[in-house]
Amino acid sequence: MTGQRRVIARVLSESHDHPDAEEMHRRAAAIDPHISIATVYRTVRLLEEAGILERHDFRDGRARFEEMRDEHHDHLIDVQSGKVIEFHNEQIEELQRFVAETLGYKLVDHRLELYGVPLEGDGDAKSKRKK
Repeated sequence: MTGQRRVIARVLSESHDHPDAEEMHRRAAAIDPHISIATVYRTVRLLEEAGILERHDFRDGRARFEEMRDEHHDHLIDVQSGKVIEFHNEQIEELQRFVAETLGYKLVDHRLELYGVPLEGDGDAKSKRKK
């Protein structure tokens, strides 16, 4: 692995969000200004092919990335800000297994993405929640 690829890998491992290639390039170039966007794209593709990186399409027109992890999690995407919130909910996991079994399948993998807007500032949503 070249020094530039190591920088890109470090940027990814230190990311607590889901950056796209352009954001990874900005972060990597802050460390090594000689890193090109093409190097970022090539490195991302190699890491994805190696199973180190996972690609997401959160409907904002750009591929976003995160390191593959052992523990499963799902995503809630704020459609106003683009913020991605990771979560795990055992009730949802159980329901997905139940649905698969009901349809005659054993669940081996899944991906869940929820899209929403914040409840704050939405008086109607707040009053409905209280009822």
